[in-house]
This record gives sequence, structure tokens and C-alpha cells, in this order.
Amino acid sequence: MSVPNRAEESSTAGAGDEARKGVTEPEAGVEPPMPAAGAQGRAEPPMPTAGAEAGPLAGTRVLDFSQNLAGPFAAQILGDLGADVVKVEPPGGDPAREWGPPFVGGQSTLFQVVNRNKRSVVLDLKDRRDRDRALRLAAEADVVIQALRHGAADRLGIGHERVKGDNPSVIYVSVTAYGDEGPLRDEPGYDPLMQARSGLMAVTGDPGGKPARVGTSIVDLGTGMWTAIAVMAALMERRRTGRGCHVTTSLLDTSLAWMSYHLTGYLATGILPEPMGSSIGMIAPYQAFPCTDGSVMIAAGNDDIFRRLCDALGLALAGHPDYADNASRVANSARLARTVAERTREHTVRDLLKLLSDHRVPAAPIQTVASALEDPQTAATGMIQPCDHPRAEGYVDVPMPVRWDGRRPALRRVPPDIGEHQGELFPDDETLWP
Repeated sequence: MSVPNRAEESSTAGAGDEARKGVTEPEAGVEPPMPAAGAQGRAEPPMPTAGAEAGPLAGTRVLDFSQNLAGPFAAQILGDLGADVVKVEPPGGDPAREWGPPFVGGQSTLFQVVNRNKRSVVLDLKDRRDRDRALRLAAEADVVIQALRHGAADRLGIGHERVKGDNPSVIYVSVTAYGDEGPLRDEPGYDPLMQARSGLMAVTGDPGGKPARVGTSIVDLGTGMWTAIAVMAALMERRRTGRGCHVTTSLLDTSLAWMSYHLTGYLATGILPEPMGSSIGMIAPYQAFPCTDGSVMIAAGNDDIFRRLCDALGLALAGHPDYADNASRVANSARLARTVAERTREHTVRDLLKLLSDHRVPAAPIQTVASALEDPQTAATGMIQPCDHPRAEGYVDVPMPVRWDGRRPALRRVPPDIGEHQGELFPDDETLWP
């Protein structure tokens, strides 16, 4: 999901904000007092120990104007790491709130999974009074994120130069669809459009089948990750130099980056990559194989694993010249896959997994979402966390997939209602960071 196709909207899937929308991101009560807005070389807050309850970015103020998925996901990552994130929404709220069903607590699950650890206020950036409020927040922020269409932030008065004028050391972030250059820079962008344009859909799906979208919003979420990485690097650089910078990411860049080995492979050989189902063109056998009651993914990533696979299945192939090394196995992958499949079909999924495990062959069952949730390993990871939620009974959070000293970042705030924290940030009609 990316950018709506309105005149002044966000430029990226999940990162797109509409021009009429407002400011975001800081968390309450974690930052020490900051110098006056616009002060050069502002003092940096002390860096907490990673894994501490406060989080490594405690004391960092993030103002997030973005909507949909990419920008909000970047801001959520920063919030998970302890930053005080204020999400600025337009009147009516982030459109992603309505991207459903399914809904949890009245909000789309797409919205819920990228908006925890944030506060929400509503500002109409086309209104002078609200725009002034947004600029006052931006003047005190360490990071400002926007994902508007090219030029929209400037037209709304929250562009880089305007914000930098009040806050010279700000890390200003533009999450875009296509970047700031090229013939498409003014166009809106959504995740599937980037998968289509980058060639990703052309290499996804079954051989001979129609192009397919990857089954999750990999471009949106990937752009959010790259954005958060870039912000953290910029914060470290600012700590060293005292200077802010303008960070730019784009959905197309992310999608092309995910295609890197396909792109370089084609440039090296001239052979056009095609969809290969569960397999990959560079390694064999490395795909799903049938069983009597399902399928198992087998990853024979090197010669030793292939020999162990042959031992497990009773195949005398390891010494055969057609399969002596990976390049030979790739050249003969179709015949090899048929031979392996003849043996795997004799087993149930459970029995084949046990057999392969005993021979130290990497393998996994192909599961549904339901069976993945029931998997004991999923439970052991702690990645499915039931949480108290004032508006959603049985709410479950899927946390940041990182641990410090065995601990995951804390869920400090469930995803907010629209404008839930208006009174905190604008008491008595004043703009403050409590």
C-alpha cells in the first residue's frame, strides 16, 4: 500500500502522506529538556544502554507526518527503540485506519501493526493555525518524517528548508515513491506498483504462470526499515558533527534493492530470470517437495548437505558427475527435482522432517498462517504477545524482531485513537513536548 492518487498526497506505499495532513511523533516523558528551537549544535541527550527499558533512542523526539505503511513503520521502529513519536494525522485520520477488514479494536490490522509506541494528534496542514502548531513541534524535534508527493511538503509549508530554518540540526526525512529525480518523481506510488515496475512480480509465482505479488507488503515494510536505519545513522553522525541532514528513501529503490541478484545476474549473462515457484535459479535442490499429506521445503545449500540428503533418501547421486557440485546440480535441476520428489512422496510431512533432521538436512514444513501460529517454535520466540488494550479484547502484538541481552523492546503504547493525545501536546492551545 502506498500513496493515494490525490493531488497533494503521499508519494509512497505506506509512506504516503496526504498534503492536507499533519505532524507526528514524540513519546511522552522520556526526553530531557531541549534547547530552544533553532539552537545550533544542540546538546545531545545521554545514550541509554541498548536493551534498557527506556530504549536506546530514549530522549529522541520524532515528528511523523507520514501515513499508510512505509513511513509509519519507520517511525514505529524508532518508537520501539525508545523514541518519543508523535503521529500527526489529518482530519479524519490516517487512511490506513480504514484498510480492512480485518479490523481490531475498530482499526485496520494494517494500521495496528505499524503504529504502536506513538501518540496521535490531528492537524490540518492547510489551516494556518494548525500549520503553525506543526512547525512549533518540528522546531523541537530531532527527526521529522514526511511522505508527501514531490513538492507537497513545500507547498504546505513543512518542507526541508522551512523546517531546517527553525531547527538547523534536524534530521529531516522524505519517504518517496520514486525519489526526487526522474520522469516519475511526481507520481504516487504503492507497494504493488513497485513490485511490478522493478521486475519483482515477473520473478514471483509458478513457472509459466502469471506474475504474482509477494504475499506481504515487502516494499513498504522494507522501505520503512531502510528509513529507520538511515535515521539512526544520521543521528550518530549528528552526535559526532552537530549537523542535521536530509534523508531520502524511495519505494522503487527498495524494490530494486530486493532484486539485486536478479539484476546483476541478468547483466552478467543476458539470461532473463523467470518465476520458479518455491525454488531459486542459483542453488539446487532448494525448493518444496511433495509428501503424502503436504509439502516440505528442503534447502541443500552446499555439497555436504546434498550428500546428507542423498543418504537420508537412499539416493546414490552424490558421486554422479551431473550432481557433483552446485553448478552441475543447477544445470540438471529439473531432473534432480523429479528424482528427489519420487522419494519424498513416500513420506508424511512429519516423518520426512524427522528423517531429514536426523541427517542434518535443513528443512521446514510449508505451513498456513494458522499452523504457523500453532508451531511450538513460534511460541518459543515470543513473537506473538497478548497485550492489554483498552479498546480491543484479546489484542495481540507482533513485536520488533530484535533482542538486547535477551529482551525485546517494550510495548509502551498500543496504537492510538485518532487525536488521542491532542490535549497532552496542545494544553491551553499551546504546543509543548511534555
